[in-house]
Amino acid sequence: MKKIEIFFRKLLLNILLSFRFRSKSTPDNYQDKETKILFIRLNRIGDALIATSLIHEIRKRVKSQIFMLADKKNYFVFANNKDIDRLFVFQKGFLGMLNVLRLIKKNNINTIVDLHDDVSATVSFLVAFSKASNKFTLEKESKKIYSRTIPKLEPSAHHVISRLMEIEKLFNILPSNDVNIHYAPKKTSIEMAIKYLNDNLPKRKFLIGVNISAGSDARFWGIENYKKLFSFISAYDVLLICSPNDRELAEKISDGGIKLFYSNNFDEFAAMISQLNLLISPDTAAVHLASAFKIPVFGLYVKYKTNDMIWSPFRSKFEYIVTEEPTLKNVTFENVKLKLEPFITRLFHNE
Repeated sequence: MKKIEIFFRKLLLNILLSFRFRSKSTPDNYQDKETKILFIRLNRIGDALIATSLIHEIRKRVKSQIFMLADKKNYFVFANNKDIDRLFVFQKGFLGMLNVLRLIKKNNINTIVDLHDDVSATVSFLVAFSKASNKFTLEKESKKIYSRTIPKLEPSAHHVISRLMEIEKLFNILPSNDVNIHYAPKKTSIEMAIKYLNDNLPKRKFLIGVNISAGSDARFWGIENYKKLFSFISAYDVLLICSPNDRELAEKISDGGIKLFYSNNFDEFAAMISQLNLLISPDTAAVHLASAFKIPVFGLYVKYKTNDMIWSPFRSKFEYIVTEEPTLKNVTFENVKLKLEPFITRLFHNE
């Protein structure tokens, strides 16, 4: 059923691109009058976090009212964001598309920014049939339905945030230099994290959080490797972090000897990341959160069949190990230790 759905989406998109032509952009001086902007970023959490860097700079430098269209998989990334005036959660299907087109018209939104790096059939339909005068995105195959696009920077040489920030130029402003991801946990979540740590690690001096969860099994490093890692860093204060779905794996790694934190609440997860002195993680969403708080990161990366630059933290001290194989299976603890040991030493001694 899924294959049939994908086939018809592609077919309809090709038909759409055959008949729709580039919209005519209304030349605006974005600093002089208020612009109503709808940013669109569906699906992945990491991509949503990255989007906050551009949204923040546009809000800071453009007189605007900002709307955000996300979906049920990532809307919570934007829920506490003070740069966003209204957040909408996209409902899949034809009715969901109609509802978005209605809200664009009802709110007199005149500028749409598609934050997707590649072509999205859903977003293409929304952009093509909306009445917004300005439709911006990075250059891609569907560029004819946008009023203005800008070429993508080379992915192998430029960080994903730097590539996205090029969209600033479509607002007639130069890219900012002091850019970062923006995420602010609620006060209650911060209080929860601090209380948990005070109850479980009251005398902590240098707290290392090891997140074992990622978006796919390919990035699970293995129980024995994590056991060796915790043994190696046992001289420090340590916390095992995971998603609730990985609790059983975490308990096998911990074996009752390591403090364990997990939560279904993304905001609480983010709040705990903010309290660390070092994050070790195979998950890029966690890495981006660490960047928002400028927490140092040691990353475990799978870079399989791609030349794109790894999704490293943009504003944090950083070290990493990367494999070009499809999984982390053959990344040995000894290889990780060679890079991790001097990195921790430098951080611990504030070098």
